[in-house]
Amino acid sequence: MTYRIAVLVGSLRRESLNRQLAAALAKLAPQSLELVPVRIDDLPPYDQDDDGHPAEPVRRMKTEIAAAQGVLFVTPEYNRSVPGVLKNAIDHGSRPYGQSVWSGKPAAVAGISVGTIGTAAAQQHLRTILAYLDMPTLGQPEVFLQDKPGFFTADGIGPDDTQQFLQKFMERFADWVKHHADRVANR
Repeated sequence: MTYRIAVLVGSLRRESLNRQLAAALAKLAPQSLELVPVRIDDLPPYDQDDDGHPAEPVRRMKTEIAAAQGVLFVTPEYNRSVPGVLKNAIDHGSRPYGQSVWSGKPAAVAGISVGTIGTAAAQQHLRTILAYLDMPTLGQPEVFLQDKPGFFTADGIGPDDTQQFLQKFMERFADWVKHHADRVANR
């Protein structure tokens, strides 16, 4: 069975390190996972007044998340937390209250930065949000990467040991999704 994985990248920049990481992870994913990027750059700022008549981009995003069996968040770190664009997408997907598209979806978190701690602080904040949203989130391995010259290549990830680590991360995420998606299906 193939599981559809919604991929949300928390960076809007065209040459984003995290967008490059998401593309590399898609190449390293086992065949049981189909990684599908979800667009979040066109979402209006969340406003509870719009819950009854969400904008078309919000409806599109929520439909794409609802159709997925899991979610991969690839986030940079802005001021020791998640970027506003990612938080905005999460807020839209969780509303109106009681109609969250996130609930029960298995998740994983990864990120890359030029800083030595990678995206550790942002990921910790994101994990707190995902726990509240009832998203079982893969705990290990944690993927806090630091970008260095030669990290990304035309084929994906340069360093062999990092490539192997990320491949194991994706295999572990595939097992996580299968376990949780099957449990949700059997409710």
